[in-house]
Amino acid sequence: MIYPHLDLRLVSLISGIWLVLTHAFGLLRPGVSQQWLRKLPRSKPAGAFLLVVDALWAFMMVSTMDLGEFTYLRTVLQVVVVVSTFLTWRYVDEFLAVRALGIFLLLLAEPLVEAAFLRPETYRLLLVIWAYALASLGMVWVGVPYILRDQIELLRRSKAAWGAAMAGGVLYGGLLAGCALLH
Repeated sequence: MIYPHLDLRLVSLISGIWLVLTHAFGLLRPGVSQQWLRKLPRSKPAGAFLLVVDALWAFMMVSTMDLGEFTYLRTVLQVVVVVSTFLTWRYVDEFLAVRALGIFLLLLAEPLVEAAFLRPETYRLLLVIWAYALASLGMVWVGVPYILRDQIELLRRSKAAWGAAMAGGVLYGGLLAGCALLH
């Protein structure tokens, strides 16, 4: 286990509150949210920031996790993280923010699943579903980054689609946080 001290209740509560706050903001302030989301895929500052966060997280993981029979490669892997981050920042100019967001979602999914690992509480499945959704989106956005742009445009075109997506996020987050508080 990479994150041995994660508490299912706390992780579920934080995830639920995050979902409620972000989606409620999108529901209450659709113009601001849509404008920000529309600029995100091609934003160089957002891409650079997310890439640095990804690199720090990956470097920390490589530095602290048990690599088993590959422990002797720890230093090489640390160098690979640093060099690949620089090369990505330098040469992957198109949709860098989307790719970096996808990497972040892939990194984020692991602690969510780990918090639910071997736990008897049934609501853990809500967290696992959320984690697998993040991982799936992360893989798609890293491999085919223009999909996020298309998804944002699809939601922006229709007030009903935007409202349904934001309300769904609020409801799912409320369910996740509520289960964590009531259990």
